[in-house]
Amino acid sequence: MTLTPQQEIRYHRNLRLAGVGPEGQKKLLRAAVLVVGVGGLGCSAALHLAAAGVGRIGLADGDAVELSNLQRQILYVTGDLGRPKPEVAGKRLRALNPDVQVREYCGRVTGADIRNLVRDYDIVVDGTDNLATRFLINRACVELGKPWVYGAVLAFTGQLMTVLPGRGPCYRCLYREEPPVPPPGTETHGVLGTVPGVVGTLQANEVLKYVLGAGEPLVGRLLIFEALTGRFETVEVARDPGCPDCGPARD
Repeated sequence: MTLTPQQEIRYHRNLRLAGVGPEGQKKLLRAAVLVVGVGGLGCSAALHLAAAGVGRIGLADGDAVELSNLQRQILYVTGDLGRPKPEVAGKRLRALNPDVQVREYCGRVTGADIRNLVRDYDIVVDGTDNLATRFLINRACVELGKPWVYGAVLAFTGQLMTVLPGRGPCYRCLYREEPPVPPPGTETHGVLGTVPGVVGTLQANEVLKYVLGAGEPLVGRLLIFEALTGRFETVEVARDPGCPDCGPARD
């Protein structure tokens, strides 16, 4: 692969980075990333991934754009109301960067299709808002040996962690079971619009580090962001030998 003159201009700031350069940019252009959930987290992550030159991006979401989304879901505008989110987001990403191939999956992610979705991509970004779907993502990624980046937000707080199967804890080492009563969500407790922007950007950063083989991923480390104080805290997470997804008992 040889970068075109237009790509050399578009990715000039990437190419100037030690540890990236032309070879790193080619890695990005060859990479394939699946974004499950194109809400506040997924919009921010996908936008940065497309801008960086990730060559293939999958967008999976079963929702249509609603007026209440526009406070934080930055790929949508008022004229998009009622349209499927992957369709609108895909159009925006292509307009931003024609190098990017976008595939849209307009529908709820279920246990029946998650493995087929995940197997076609190098890494997965979690932009969902419920534990059940995260459990599906975790199980599929662990079984297929695919890395994924967990993210969640509520009110003024966000958190994220990268799961590299076989190299650290998985999501169910952190949260073993889905509670009988769903935990509070942003619909009832709200969320400051910048929080998913920050966390989604950090999720994209984890993906770029993974693809480039640069830096230290958030494996076994839960990063917590508090918007009102501007503070970040890292909590160490150990692998659970009894984990039903990644522990020996699974075998």
